[in-house]
Amino acid sequence: MRLINQRIRELPALSAVRLSALLAVGAVAALIGFLIYFCLPLLEPSTLAQLLSWNWQPFQGSFGILPMAVGSLALALSAVPLAFPVAVGVCCFVHGAGPSGPGRFVLRTVQLMTSVPTVVYGFVAVFVLVPLLRNAFQHGSGFSWLAATLGLAVLILPTMVLMIHGQFQVVEPRIRLTATALGLSRAQQLVHLVIPLSRRGFASALILGFGRAVGDTMIPLMLAGNAPQVPGSVFDSIRALTAHIALVVSTDSQSLAYLSLFAAGLFLFMTTAGVTLGLRWVQGRDRSTP
Repeated sequence: MRLINQRIRELPALSAVRLSALLAVGAVAALIGFLIYFCLPLLEPSTLAQLLSWNWQPFQGSFGILPMAVGSLALALSAVPLAFPVAVGVCCFVHGAGPSGPGRFVLRTVQLMTSVPTVVYGFVAVFVLVPLLRNAFQHGSGFSWLAATLGLAVLILPTMVLMIHGQFQVVEPRIRLTATALGLSRAQQLVHLVIPLSRRGFASALILGFGRAVGDTMIPLMLAGNAPQVPGSVFDSIRALTAHIALVVSTDSQSLAYLSLFAAGLFLFMTTAGVTLGLRWVQGRDRSTP
């Protein structure tokens, strides 16, 4: 009888959880259907050839989104390798490589960074980073692939730090007794045990950092220069798909340029879905590892 009463009390909460799950699945399905529906007019061979080209010149009838796709991937693939070593270093400092007091302060600072709006990072970078790059390298206006990469690296750093920090917190209790019995210091535990056992956390941090970099709008919009081209160097201007969507949707709503935004959105959605599936695969392998 007690078990029946407990299940009756839990029924509203279980129903609310199931309803929330159904709403989430329905929202994702509706989003996919929305994108596919608006992409259908673009599947004509002539229209598709215009979209999958390397020229974005809407006044001349060229609506190629490939330069922006390359821009999104280039920014993400350059920001992640910059942020990842710093994230690992911060986590090592917090978990034994540095004094405990400063380590806690660093961790609180990183946690605070997650609450800062993206536009604040971009605003500060426009007035500090861009003039610094322009004066240091004497090449272009400073609004470039390099500026956006550095901005994105700072933006995704807290996400990667917290992901690795969480993995370290899981690993450390498992090895603490054995490491103490062997007489290992905290730094030795970190180097020889915690880091080798945290490969899944590193992979998750890389995947989430990449997804965060691909999906951000404000940093590429404010710092990259927004030239629809494949850059020849890190000092050239570049345009990401997210910034491209923001720029075009504010100026057009009828032409093929506007319809191309749905193809860009579908590309970003597929990229994000791939990142999510990659993260699930990493987590699944982590659970299956004895």
